[in-house]
Amino acid sequence: MPATKLHTHRVEKPWGRTSLFPGFPDPGAHEGKVGEVWFQEPGDTKPDLLIKYLFPGEKLSVQVHPDDVEAHKRGLPRGKDECWTILAAEPDSTIALGTKAPMDRDKLRADAQDGSIEDDLDWKPVKAGDFYYCPSGTIHAIGGGLTLIEVQQNSETTYRLYDYGSDRELHLEDGMAVADPNPYVALPAPPAADEPGRRVMVEGPKFVLERWTGGERTLALAEGQTAWLVPIKGGGSVAGVDFRAGECVTVTGRETVTAAEDMICAYPGTRRL
Repeated sequence: MPATKLHTHRVEKPWGRTSLFPGFPDPGAHEGKVGEVWFQEPGDTKPDLLIKYLFPGEKLSVQVHPDDVEAHKRGLPRGKDECWTILAAEPDSTIALGTKAPMDRDKLRADAQDGSIEDDLDWKPVKAGDFYYCPSGTIHAIGGGLTLIEVQQNSETTYRLYDYGSDRELHLEDGMAVADPNPYVALPAPPAADEPGRRVMVEGPKFVLERWTGGERTLALAEGQTAWLVPIKGGGSVAGVDFRAGECVTVTGRETVTAAEDMICAYPGTRRL
């Protein structure tokens, strides 16, 4: 089928929330705190990308993901580059990206073990409308009080370096092996799009991410290529499938999209369509 509405999977997390975001019903009495909403393909399909909403009420662990090379060494299909579109943020919300200064791994390991790694990280204030690309190997932690959309390579390989004294497992050996203990350097911004209402947020190395505001747009995808459409506000349609905020649709082939008021379009590749 040229367009498929994906299954919405709510994931309970101890750091999640009971108040979510427009388009998502708040957890009922039978649910715990919801931390993530995943949009999943039917069956056992493992596509290149995974799209999630995150609802952290508290800080997530200090963590790092392997790149493709390190993932393949461990028998994993791919690494995990990811990016975050911030939809809402409390006034004091932060995200940690990279270290404040270059560190050697022995110092990083010692600080992870005694908790002072929190002070080593560069905690950046964030607000609605901000956007960050987090390459594999970047030490990071998402703070509480945020609502964001995460677009990522489809991998859940996470090495926790520190978790604020919880009893969850840490992964210091693998984490130290794949981490880049240096200050974060943002990727250069892609060139501006040549049409109104279209912003290219990411253009490689693993995927392209665009943000659209309304109107009609034609997607001309290559053979075997898939695009994910995620409306943030309003609704739209493609190939006879209607969608609205809180949903996600995948598209293949060449199709005209009636875009939502505010929406994300993501697809694997290094260059925009």
